[in-house]
Amino acid sequence: DKVLPELIEPYELRAAKLREFLEDVKPSLCYDIVPLADPFGPSITDPDLQCLVVSEETRRGGEAVNRKRLENGLPELALHEIQLMKDPDHSQNEEEKISSSSLRQRLLGTLLQPPRQDPALPLRPYVIGLTGGTGSGKTSIAKLLGHLGAFVIDADKLGHAVYVPGGPGYEPVVAAFGAEILNKDGTINRKVLGAKVFGNQERLKSLTDIVWPEIAQMAKEKVREADAQG
Repeated sequence: DKVLPELIEPYELRAAKLREFLEDVKPSLCYDIVPLADPFGPSITDPDLQCLVVSEETRRGGEAVNRKRLENGLPELALHEIQLMKDPDHSQNEEEKISSSSLRQRLLGTLLQPPRQDPALPLRPYVIGLTGGTGSGKTSIAKLLGHLGAFVIDADKLGHAVYVPGGPGYEPVVAAFGAEILNKDGTINRKVLGAKVFGNQERLKSLTDIVWPEIAQMAKEKVREADAQG
């Protein structure tokens, strides 16, 4: 549930930065850096730990750690609370504290790495793919590129077009999932179809095997249309 998880740095890089910081602060310090595969990590199993550093935001998490330690027959940890650093430059939509979430939001629209030249790809048309989770800025970036003259292809709209009567996926989807997914006017009821497939991996794969190749083909046709328009 992190904000913009696609932009979170790899664990190896984050660990290297933390190691560099610790060595700068106190080179003689002995420490272990461990990845956390769950909310608690070694804090509820390591008998040698004595203290847990928390903030006002994470104190309840520290208290949960101590409850787990007692359940595991371990002594409670001393909870040492530190104050969060304020970010004097935060915008209205960002958190007041210095936050990695805010930093990731500021990365939207920036080039994270130089584009790789692939000699197998033609120079025209130049195709850019926008992907990301809900709220990651796809629509905003697409509008910006459109204003700059790009030919915008909305895959969501293509996905809807696949299902309409006469669309390339209409008859195969009805054949696979039955007439009960149809409205009275013959259109596919996407809510009824969704109830049939979501939570059922086999049915979901049957649907995507029908729909995704058709969307890809429609996108290729749109790219050719853009090329024809220059």
